[in-house]
Parts: sequence; structure tokens; C-alpha cells
Amino acid sequence: MTTAVGRGDSIPWWKEPTRDHWRAWWGAWLGWTLAGFDFGVLILIIVPIAKEFDVSVAAAVAAVVTVPLWVRLVGAVASGWLADRVGRKIPLMISILLYSICNFIAGFSPTLAFLFLFRMLLGVGVGAEWPAGATLAMESWPARSRGLMGGILQGSWAFGILLASLLYGALYESIGWRGMLWIGILPALAAVYVLYFVSEPAIWLENRRKQREEKREVRVPLFSIFKPLLLGNTLTACWWIASASVVYFSTITLFSTYVQKDLNLSPGLVAAPLAFANLVTFFGMGFWGWLGDKIGRRWSIIVQSIVTCLVAPSYLLTTDVDWIFAGLVLQGFSAAAMTALSSSYLAERFPTEVRATACAVCFSLGGILGGMATLLLTYFASNHSIRFAMLVGMIVGSISIIASMLFSPETKGKVLVSDLVVT
Repeated sequence: MTTAVGRGDSIPWWKEPTRDHWRAWWGAWLGWTLAGFDFGVLILIIVPIAKEFDVSVAAAVAAVVTVPLWVRLVGAVASGWLADRVGRKIPLMISILLYSICNFIAGFSPTLAFLFLFRMLLGVGVGAEWPAGATLAMESWPARSRGLMGGILQGSWAFGILLASLLYGALYESIGWRGMLWIGILPALAAVYVLYFVSEPAIWLENRRKQREEKREVRVPLFSIFKPLLLGNTLTACWWIASASVVYFSTITLFSTYVQKDLNLSPGLVAAPLAFANLVTFFGMGFWGWLGDKIGRRWSIIVQSIVTCLVAPSYLLTTDVDWIFAGLVLQGFSAAAMTALSSSYLAERFPTEVRATACAVCFSLGGILGGMATLLLTYFASNHSIRFAMLVGMIVGSISIIASMLFSPETKGKVLVSDLVVT
């Protein structure tokens, strides 16, 4: 049994998916967009949070960005296990509700410790959203255009940051950083869409039936992905995502801090290039996903990494604001879109029994490692130069991505099946 409808290349790719396929994809897209919105709000309000609670920027980054990234692994593993055991929809709805409510409560924070607590809980919710949503969408999509639609799905994160940037530029002066967090309650409405309009992937339902009939249920998928059969695949996938996270954080997360702290730019001037860069990232995600369908997952990622290395010095070795903004936009197309193939490529690398758990662990553990590197870069920047730290992160991270691809499998055109693989 496959996810494709079997009509071949004789029809346009967008007519191949069924209505259920599209609904599943839109559900995942909506969830990841709103998670990106939350992250976009956060990176824009780091400096005012640091000022209000009288702490350093590095401490604020650690409290509300980096450390919460680590707890995403908790939510991701729990969500992955639940998605592999009871279906993809339930953990997706739970995750959306959790991060929406925690974001709203965080807006009332009287102390940095209170804010830190609810950012930690929110991190659990965001960590739980991606594996359930990405697995739901990719299992429900035909192989021919999975890279493209996986890339657009990943681009929804950038689209969420774009929305955050626009609202920040328009509303921040009126509502402050607390009001920006209160807006985060709106994503809870997305859970209603998932509940009523999204169906479980047919491939998962069939796989679950086979597990029960053959008495081969995988009760602890987390252990299975570290067994010899899948260990190498798991480690190289984590390596790739960690390196991509370093590149992304060096490009986007540190940028707003750089231009606010070193260039003393106003909220409107900070929001404008960041919004445009994320708009470009949205289209870049789709492009690299499309290229992955044409030349293969590995080569698409390698070409993207090379482009990132070439662009980085062009705007980080200058102090001209116009060049800096132009460079950020170019990096929005390459560096910030480095995870374009993560949903499709990770889903294709693992069997159905453990797919959600594997995606959860690789994506979240990679994010944690990338977050740790970003924290080191932030402390390095506090003693030296933020832009130099950004340059180091982009180039070293890109080279590491290329190295990881040399040890990774090619999965272009792979048809996902319900057959039992894990023993």
C-alpha cells in the first residue's frame, strides 16, 4: 500500500493528491506556521525582555530561546511515541493547544523566572507539534512532489516569522512585548480544524493493523531507532539537522539582536528586512524542496550549503546597512531555508512503525545541539563581534552539513509503504 494514488506523471502533480491528502497537509502547515509565529515574536523581543528584567542579552537568549529548545526533545519524543501508537492527529492537537496557552500566560510574567518556566512548557508544545504534523503530511502525500510540498510545509515556519515581523512593526509600540505574547493564544483555533477536517494517513492505519495481526507491535519506538538496523541513519540525520540548526540560528536568531544592539535600529527598521527575508525563505523552502525532487535530496542540500558559504562573507564583512539587509535577504533564500527537505527526507529515511518518533528525535535533538552552539556563539559575540559569530556559525555549519550528506542515503522518489520493517 502506498501514499500515491497511482495515476502517474500523465496528470499535473497537484491533481494527484486526494482531498484527504490536501487536508492533512494544510493541518500540518497551519500548525507549523503558528509555531513559527511564536518563535518570530520571541527573537524580536529579546532586547526589551533583557532590559525589563535587567539581565544581559546572552542571559535572555538562554532563558527564553536556547534552554526551551532543549525541552522540545521531551515534547517531541512524547508526541512521536503517541503518534506511532495512537495516530498523528491527537498529539498534533494537544501540541497546538499547549503552546498557545503557555504563550498567553507568559505575557503576564512578573519575573524572568516565571517567563522562563512557561517558555519551557511552551517548548514542550512546540517540540510536540513538528513530528506529528510533518509525519501526518508526508505520509499522506504522493512521492512525486513530496520534496516540493515538504519544502513548502517547512516554509510555513518562515511565513509565521513573517507574520510576527509585520505585527511587531505595526503593534509593538502600542502593546509592548507582553502584548506580542498575548496574541499567541490565537493558534489554539487551529486545533479545531485538525479535529474536524483531518484524517489519519491510510498508510499508518494499515501498518497499525498489521502490527496487531502479526503481534509485532513496536511499543518503545525510541529504542528501536538506536538499534543496529537504524542507528547509522539516526545519527547522520541528527548530525544534518544539528548543523542546519546552527546555520539557521546564526542567520536569523542573531540578526535582530545584532542590528538592535550594534546598529541601534528602531523596531520598524528591524522588522522590515527580517520580514522580507522570511518571505524569501518561504519561497526558498519550496525551491530547494522542488530541486530535491529533481536532482535528489542529498545534492539539493549540498548545493544549498555551498550557496550559503558564498553569500555569508558578502554582507557580514561590511558595516554598510544596505548591504547587510540585502545579504540577509539572500541568506533567507539559502541559509534560512536549510531545513527545506527535513520533513520529506526524514519521513523517507525511516519505516512507518517508528517514523514519527524518529522524526521527533532527529529534528529536536538536532535543534538542541544547534541551540547549544548558538548559545556559545552568543557568549562569543558578547566578548567579540556578533557579526563575526554569525559568519563562523554559517560557514562551519554549512561545511558540516555537506559532510553529513556524504554518509546519508538518497531517498528521492521513495514510495512509503505499510510493510513491517522493525524487528
